[in-house]
Amino acid sequence: MRTSELLVETFDRLPDLVREAVDGLSPQQLRWTPAPGANPIGWLIWHLTRIQDDHLAEVRGEPQVWTEDGWAQRFGLDRADPADTGYGHTAEQVAAIAPESATALVDYHTAVAERTRRFLHGLTDTDLDRVVDDSWDPPVTLGVRLVSVANDDLQHVGQASYLRGLLGGATG
Repeated sequence: MRTSELLVETFDRLPDLVREAVDGLSPQQLRWTPAPGANPIGWLIWHLTRIQDDHLAEVRGEPQVWTEDGWAQRFGLDRADPADTGYGHTAEQVAAIAPESATALVDYHTAVAERTRRFLHGLTDTDLDRVVDDSWDPPVTLGVRLVSVANDDLQHVGQASYLRGLLGGATG
């Protein structure tokens, strides 16, 4: 198996996991939290998709799906801020992310996943050694960035699935 195929296999698992985590949930359930200050399912799925969209758009040198396709309104926001991925959100900012439906979350994730898949298919092992962020020591390569995004996404979709179970709609 080529490295790019391994990455495609990893990222291709996410859309089904996202769908299972949100399928059939109401907007109210997507915003439910088990305790004050906890992140709800809708925010977790939005955030993992924003991170993937933001980080992969940057390494591709292309605009984000978020800004190109007008997603902000479907998430209760007035405008699409390309810098807002949810990282460091306050409780108020988390609460402001209001997906109109589970379908909005799935559709946004699907659009990002399709773009990610196209990008990953064209990668070579040499591409993975390219430095994409030299503000860290050691500098971050494309391979490290992709593993970091996959790791973040898998953790957050797992958290969303756990919350789904707390709601009484266990998946998988």
